[in-house]
Amino acid sequence: MKLIKFIVFFIFFSVVTNYYAQEYPPIQKYFPSDYGADNQNWDISQDKNKYIYIANNKGLLEFNGAKWELYLSPNQTIIRSVTVEDNRIYTGSYKEFGYWERNTLGRLDYVSLSTKLDVSFLEDEDIWNIITIDDWVLFQSLNRIYIYNKTKASVSIINSDTTIYKMVKVNASVYFQKVNDGVYEIVNGTSKLISNDPILKNNLLVNIYNQNGLILFHTEDHGFYRFEDNALKKWNISSDSILSQSRIYRSLQLKDDSYILGSISNGIFHIDGRGELIKHLNQKNGLSNNTILSVFEDTERNIWLGLENGINCVNIDSPFTVYNDVAGMLGSVNSSILYNGYLYLGTNQGLFYKAFGTDEGFRFIEGTHGAVWSLTKINDTLFCGHNSGTFIITKNKANLIVDVLGTWDIKPVHENLMLQGNYSGLYVLEKREGTWQLRNKIEGFNVSSRSFEFLNSNEVLVNHEYKGVFKLTLDKNLTKAIKVAEVPGMEKGLNSSLSKYQHKIFYANKSGVSVYKTKTQEFVKDSLFSELYNENEYSSGKLIHDKHNNRLWSFSKSGIAYLAPGKLSNTPLIHQIPLPSFVRSYIPGYENITYLFNNKYLYGTSNGYIILDLDKLENKAFKINLNAISSTASKNNDTIKLHDKHSFATFKNRENNVEFNYNIPEYKKYLVPEFQYKLDGMYNEWSPWLKKSSVLFENLSYGTYTFHVKARIGNTLSDNIETYSFQIERPWYFSNGMIVVYVLLLLLFSFIMHNTYKRHYKKQREKLLVDNHRELVLKELENKQQLMRFNNDKLRQDIESKNRELGMSTMTLIKKNELLNSLKKELLKVKDVKNIKSVIHIIDTNINNTDDWQVFEEAFNNADKDFLKKIKSVHPELTSNDLRLCAYLRLNLSSKEIAPLLNISPRSVEVKRYRLRKKMNLPHEANLTDYILEL
Repeated sequence: MKLIKFIVFFIFFSVVTNYYAQEYPPIQKYFPSDYGADNQNWDISQDKNKYIYIANNKGLLEFNGAKWELYLSPNQTIIRSVTVEDNRIYTGSYKEFGYWERNTLGRLDYVSLSTKLDVSFLEDEDIWNIITIDDWVLFQSLNRIYIYNKTKASVSIINSDTTIYKMVKVNASVYFQKVNDGVYEIVNGTSKLISNDPILKNNLLVNIYNQNGLILFHTEDHGFYRFEDNALKKWNISSDSILSQSRIYRSLQLKDDSYILGSISNGIFHIDGRGELIKHLNQKNGLSNNTILSVFEDTERNIWLGLENGINCVNIDSPFTVYNDVAGMLGSVNSSILYNGYLYLGTNQGLFYKAFGTDEGFRFIEGTHGAVWSLTKINDTLFCGHNSGTFIITKNKANLIVDVLGTWDIKPVHENLMLQGNYSGLYVLEKREGTWQLRNKIEGFNVSSRSFEFLNSNEVLVNHEYKGVFKLTLDKNLTKAIKVAEVPGMEKGLNSSLSKYQHKIFYANKSGVSVYKTKTQEFVKDSLFSELYNENEYSSGKLIHDKHNNRLWSFSKSGIAYLAPGKLSNTPLIHQIPLPSFVRSYIPGYENITYLFNNKYLYGTSNGYIILDLDKLENKAFKINLNAISSTASKNNDTIKLHDKHSFATFKNRENNVEFNYNIPEYKKYLVPEFQYKLDGMYNEWSPWLKKSSVLFENLSYGTYTFHVKARIGNTLSDNIETYSFQIERPWYFSNGMIVVYVLLLLLFSFIMHNTYKRHYKKQREKLLVDNHRELVLKELENKQQLMRFNNDKLRQDIESKNRELGMSTMTLIKKNELLNSLKKELLKVKDVKNIKSVIHIIDTNINNTDDWQVFEEAFNNADKDFLKKIKSVHPELTSNDLRLCAYLRLNLSSKEIAPLLNISPRSVEVKRYRLRKKMNLPHEANLTDYILEL
């Protein structure tokens, strides 16, 4: 039977095998770190929104194509089973079963049926399987089947003395296997024995199917058995020998009647309805784990695998199949061709080949080490443009015919002549005696000629990315360039190229696609062809003409496109293939695509290749879903508030960080959704296309907003644009109440300011009055002071006058007394004293007249007020004569001047002065006159 698997049957352009052992469908891998739960995944289901639900050790996993959400197990145990029916997600775990329903906020809430129905479980009972049929939901453990009636909200129980290993729904019937007993059908709520054949008693069942009206039993270790005429018959299939080497734990019949078999330790096997192996996937060739715990087919024929460690989604119906060069043997594929039943790959490491349609690996063709730039079939001969030169390939042999370095491309001139572009210019090859050989180099042109096209037999256009496009006029013998002219007005650019399509030459660069006009000898931008890509999505100007189907291929960031004539007219139509640059592992400028057969193409990547099946491509309609709207007070706030996406919401002002989560439930690996959004009220323009399925708006100000989001896959837009309107409240300090408070405060402030200014101006007025009064007072004081100065001046004048008078009086007395003393002396000289005694007496009387002293004292007091009182208070022991002496000393009179006033001699005055010093206790060095003057 093994030989059947390895039979090679391929006829070019005819029937071929429908599998390639080394080319596999795309596989999406999700690890525990991706979905945020435990390793093991026991069961899988899907709802009408295409959301995937998985029973995990930690709880229920929900996946919408963009985001994983974990709902913890209701009783903190392993969830073993999950089934979606209508809007309910039924789950079973340890001593627990129930369902989950979505609330208005988009979250799932759990309802425990076992608690509501007061179910009494057996010891250590787990719910391993759930089946829905009509109004019933069946929950299977290893010892019981609980039949829940949704209409009556009641439960009935089917007990078993032996282990119930498997429960299966086939059409409208439910079967289950009792270990060491047989297979039963549930009829009217009771079990009915279908078969107790030893095979069913002694072998564990994987699944039960309906095959052409017959029951097909699938056992873990012994394959398939048909139930015919109440007897089991082995279904002998070609893949038995392979399947028998693995224990099968899970199996599933797909919509196309093929089967997926999940093994314990060897991945999955895909067999068709006849039992022939289509594909075997395991950890070596794509899966992330070999132990398959659950298998599920979603609405779009993706195969979901719950693994011992992770989750895989196999895009089994994808238009793409992938060959990954895991070992790194091939390198980057620069060119490919299907030639004489062999697939050739030209890479940066050399030329490889294998028999097409077989499971054998690629083999290296000796002598081709180095980069291969092109593989071209001309007149049934395969030419290889290589870094070392030009080879002719015959099966696994390479014959170097031109050893000029760097052959980019080769194009025929006529049957026996070819032109090739090399690193150093253009060269002519000629066929002589059945052998191709180098004839000559085109003289006069040494520019690297990676991309070139014939205008006619003697005119060639050559493109150089950095130097521009050159028009070469060659001589008739193609030996030299008679004229080399740069085509004017051309924009040079990285990865630009020339290509001929429908007898026209096109030049492609970042600005678009231009067509060469022969009359004007210039390139003019072509509006239709420029729609192959736009400037924002430009990655390469490489254009490839597929002569088999008359298609022109182009490559951009968002995908691959081809232009082909329409079915009803020759007007070309553009077809987009959603294969974004970030998933196709390409090298810009070195894109290559090759027609294989039956609308299948090989696209070379940097680590292998991708096969495109255009017949499987479909531009299906899809819708974008707005999943959740949440708001937080700050970006890192743990308190997240969810909102109903179906109703207008008003957020508190502090909850002004609003996040939107949206998705497209698309699980094809190479169909990557991109999203575009805008927020009316803040960002009124659409954002760039982004792969991220959520957006967070931070610190939104108060006001009303409307959020819009749309999606695309490739260039196909979503049928809808999701919108959501919401409002952020004004802050408390802008609320209506606070505005009233502000108005009142403003009025109060105005009143206070009015009164303050009123008081201020009143104080100012009062201050002015006070200042004026003060000025008047000051002026009055100044006037008084002036008057006092006048009075003082007058007094000083009076004092001075008095002093003068005192001085004059004193001097008069002195003169008088001196005169009288002189008269007395003269009289005393007279001999007859008797007659003059009376005269002498009169003189003495006038000299000692007290009236003179009184007059002097009064004048002295007027001139030096209170001096006598003061000295008397200081020296109370002074006599009146002492005071008279002090007065005369105060006038700064000398002893000689004082003597006449006291009618004594100057000597006696000195004695008096001495005595006065004693009475005053003056020190010896002190001057009496100075002391008296200082008092």
